[in-house]
Amino acid sequence: MARPLRQPEIAPVRTDRRHDVQTRRRLSGPAIRTFFNVAGTWRLSVRDQLALLGYPAASTYHKYKAGQIGALPYDMLTRISLVLGIYKALHILYADAGLADRWVHLPNSNPMFGGNPAIRLMTDGGMDGLLQVRRLLDGRRG
Repeated sequence: MARPLRQPEIAPVRTDRRHDVQTRRRLSGPAIRTFFNVAGTWRLSVRDQLALLGYPAASTYHKYKAGQIGALPYDMLTRISLVLGIYKALHILYADAGLADRWVHLPNSNPMFGGNPAIRLMTDGGMDGLLQVRRLLDGRRG
């Protein structure tokens, strides 16, 4: 049985400091490592991972996988935040961790998915697709 991922301890970020390179550097390591943990739990293909991250160059992606991170772009940190929020919402909504982790790959009858799995909207819909899935799950959580 899958267990929820442990979230790294990161101090809150003031909204006026989000774009600051030092702030992004501090957040980048824990963010990308947690993203790769979720990607592994969700069994995402490299293509899906690249799409969720906003299509960084393949060489950049492999540097991140190897732990060479630096300061991630603000857009990528935002995308990772959305993925982590989706992961967390699923584990709140579904007591069965296996179901929570498979959910992104299951066909979905909600009209916004058109019968496709959520991962298609999350990858093909760009940032807006991620936002739509996050809002849907947050709405279900109440």
